[in-house]
Amino acid sequence: MKNPDEIKAALSAGLLSFPVTHFDREGVFSPASYRTHLEWLDQFGASALFVAGGTGEFFSLTPQEVVEVVACAKDTVKGSPILAGCGYGTAIAKDLAIALEGAGADGILLLPHYLVDASQEGLYEHVRAVCDTTRLGVTVYNRDNSILQPDTIARLAEDCPNLVGFKDGSGDIGLVREVCLRLGDRLTYIGGMPTAELFAEAYNAAGISTYSSAVFNFVPELAQRFYTALRTSDKATMEGLLTDFFYPFMNIRKRKPGYAVSMIKSGARLAGFDPGPVRSPLTDLTPSEEAELREIITRNT
Repeated sequence: MKNPDEIKAALSAGLLSFPVTHFDREGVFSPASYRTHLEWLDQFGASALFVAGGTGEFFSLTPQEVVEVVACAKDTVKGSPILAGCGYGTAIAKDLAIALEGAGADGILLLPHYLVDASQEGLYEHVRAVCDTTRLGVTVYNRDNSILQPDTIARLAEDCPNLVGFKDGSGDIGLVREVCLRLGDRLTYIGGMPTAELFAEAYNAAGISTYSSAVFNFVPELAQRFYTALRTSDKATMEGLLTDFFYPFMNIRKRKPGYAVSMIKSGARLAGFDPGPVRSPLTDLTPSEEAELREIITRNT
């Protein structure tokens, strides 16, 4: 188990990603197939992997399945720390954090709580309760019904020594910029918008220097090429990849809700792996859409 400072350093060291969770045809977790995919991804230098996160369909896994997926990943991946998805209401999130620590997770990605909106005081108490429950470094995922304002993040950073990361999926650049300015090097800041490469330059300007790449699941070399271009201000390479790969990819992704996950499973399938279907309520790409995705991949690899 890595300590929170080690996780903070790993999160800021390079490109991040989050593997899809593999299921068989009946929708049951498939550890053998998952291991094969993870072993391949492990060759491409992700600085950390978010396991059983949003793209890993955390929302459709039982807490026990989350622990099983994380234990499998931890046993398989040698080159990258494993941050485990955690979430739902405070009681479930606390129990899950304890179980994930026991399963060998190196850190936790705290996803939004379930369903209801909450006040800033309520969000503070929720995040603090999870942080107080575990020795692991915790990264909060700022999105949807869990938008932490700068004052709340500042309080949490002061009161929770093991809070190490702020991952933003809100798209609110003003909020992100204020958080980065106020907290400085106290936290690591991560871009977490769907297809994060589309927002990477804007987030970089706001103070967020890294992000989690979903397409790393099936085109890891391309994902690293874009990240390197961002870090070296190679605008020509970034613009070429945005035009030829990421915007055509987005045009399919935006056709149906949930396709941000379904697209990645299709991509992994086209890369030669067998991740199985998405679980309901998500739906898979149609055969014609998967053929479109194949053409985009072939054109750029």
